[in-house]
Amino acid sequence: MKYQVDDKGYYGKFGGAYIPEMLYPNIEELRLSYLSIIDSDEFKNEFEELLKNFVGRPTPLYSAQRLSEKYQTKIFLKREDLCHTGAHKVNNTIGQILLAKRLGKEKIIAETGAGQHGVATAAVCALMGMECVVYMGEVDMNRQKPNVERMKILGAKVRPAKSGSKTLKDATNEAMRHWINNPVETHYIIGSVVGPHPYPDMVARFQSVISAEIQIQLQEQEGKNAPDHIIACVGGGSNAAGAFYHFLDNNDTNLIAAEAAGLGVSTGRSAATTQLGKSGVLHGSKTLLMQTDDGQVAEPYSISAGLDYPGIGPMHAHLFDTGRAEFFDVTDEEAMQAGIELSKLEGIIPAIETSHALAIFGKRRFGNEEVVVLNLSGRGDKDLETYIKQGKY
Repeated sequence: MKYQVDDKGYYGKFGGAYIPEMLYPNIEELRLSYLSIIDSDEFKNEFEELLKNFVGRPTPLYSAQRLSEKYQTKIFLKREDLCHTGAHKVNNTIGQILLAKRLGKEKIIAETGAGQHGVATAAVCALMGMECVVYMGEVDMNRQKPNVERMKILGAKVRPAKSGSKTLKDATNEAMRHWINNPVETHYIIGSVVGPHPYPDMVARFQSVISAEIQIQLQEQEGKNAPDHIIACVGGGSNAAGAFYHFLDNNDTNLIAAEAAGLGVSTGRSAATTQLGKSGVLHGSKTLLMQTDDGQVAEPYSISAGLDYPGIGPMHAHLFDTGRAEFFDVTDEEAMQAGIELSKLEGIIPAIETSHALAIFGKRRFGNEEVVVLNLSGRGDKDLETYIKQGKY
């Protein structure tokens, strides 16, 4: 079974590029040039230098002793929360802005849910002196105010999406509209492994630095270069794609994804795509997405702004469809408890997105000698207000 993208932009039966005619030249330009650009020595050298000196890579692979003791297994945390700007998102924005420069683009647009991708995009635009517009759902702007202000301080214009559920899906819609109206001078930095080909593959490649580092660090610490299990949260799924990437074809490594169940899968207030979705087209690719009976995109819900999305990336749809990855649904309540638990056991306050992944330890048993790597995709500074409101600590 092949888990990487094929020549036509598909992961199994998911993927492709379902786009309006206005965007065809841009997408085709990307498709024809992205691999030759990112494989060039010049690009690799600049990308790696910025990952080291701007982002702060490699991020540590931390042995979580007290968490391991509680769950009777060997737990390692890949500390993407220690990246500059506070999450893994900057790995991709660095890669894409270097690509945009080489394509002669002058302006950047982006969408954001939790705000981490927006902040990472604003930061690299400031670094490169490029104009930046970030679309963000009005609901998300209210629940992630610190990130909104960070984007503005970095020089970005933050535009609210006021339609639908006013969250990530709607921000993506607005960004797509902007790009359709400004296709020539603008590059759209998509933040997750979603959208038309080549975006899912391109974002996964930029994020694959995570799994590449895991291989080296695990070899140093455990004498083997692959864990028994890798856990990551999945909304669109960029942090999971990065953590899974170098292990996709290694069947000895089990892949585990945590989706946001919101108030519960059967409540109508959820974002558990694999439980509730079916095949369809969303934001330019064929994937699994939540739909109403008449085929409209259903409104998702999660306490986590970064997982509040009605679909998943086509790579993850394929991993679910083939049974290559285990998918678990995690409620708001379970995620919040897991986030507080990590804070008190290890002195690390995680992003609520990551807290969904941490909740897996309460749902599934692991062997005493098994090595489990959890991708700690972001830090919880942005979520303090939500933690305080929940008052679970």
